[in-house]
Amino acid sequence: MAGHSKWANIKRQKARVDAKRGKTFTQLSRAIIVAARNGVADPDGNFQLRTAIDKAKAAGVSNDSIERSLAKGAGTYQDDDAILEEIRYEGYGAGGVAVLIEALTDNRNRTAAYLRSAFTKNNGNLGEIGCVSWMFEQKGVITLDAVEEDKLLEASMEGEADNYEIYDEEGAEVFTSVDNLNNLNQTLKKHNLPVVEVELRWIPNNNIEINDPEQERSLLKLIDTLESLDDVQNVTANFSCLD
Repeated sequence: MAGHSKWANIKRQKARVDAKRGKTFTQLSRAIIVAARNGVADPDGNFQLRTAIDKAKAAGVSNDSIERSLAKGAGTYQDDDAILEEIRYEGYGAGGVAVLIEALTDNRNRTAAYLRSAFTKNNGNLGEIGCVSWMFEQKGVITLDAVEEDKLLEASMEGEADNYEIYDEEGAEVFTSVDNLNNLNQTLKKHNLPVVEVELRWIPNNNIEINDPEQERSLLKLIDTLESLDDVQNVTANFSCLD
C-alpha cells in the first residue's frame, strides 16, 4: 500500500530554498467560481466546491467574498462580466523537466504572455498543449498531519486508496482515483484521521533526477514564479532534487 511521492519531497525542498507562497485570495476565489459553475452551487452537493470553500476559509478569505464567488459561479452576481476559462498550459524547465500548469483566466492571451515570460527568464520554454501532459496522470490526493501507520493503512484499504506515503513527523499523503476522492475523504474522516487538504493533482509517471544545484535553483524559482501568478491554480513538474 505504501508508495512514494517525489513531488511532496520537491515541495518541501522548495519551501526551504524559497519561502512557499500561499494561494492568493484571487486564486482561491476563482476556484470557487469555477467549481460552482461546473456543478451545483451548493457545497453539500458539490465536492469540488466544498473543497474550494474549505481552502478559502483556511486561508482567511472572508465569508462575504466566498458568497460573492458562489454567486458569480451560479450566474446570479450582476456586477461582473468576466468569464473564467479553465486552461492547462505545458512547457519545459531547465534540463528538459516537464511542467504542467492549471490556470483559471479571463484573458488567455495575458496569461500565456505571463507564463512565457516566466519560462524564458528561468531557462525554460512554454510549449504546445499536449507536449508533456502524457507524462502525468491525474489523481486525488489527501494530505494529513502526522498519523500512525496502522490506522492509516486500515482506513486507506477501507477507502479503496491506491497507495500512501508517510513523511516521518511531517504527515502523510494518500492517493486515489479522481472518482474515489470523496469516498476516501469521508472514510479517513470517519476514522478520525487528521485531514489537512483534499485536492486533484497531476502525478508524474517518472521523475528526472536533478543533481546540479544551479539547475535546481532555476527550476524551483520557475515554479515559485508560476505559482505567484493570480491566473495560475496549480503547478506540477517531473523532477526530484538533491536533499
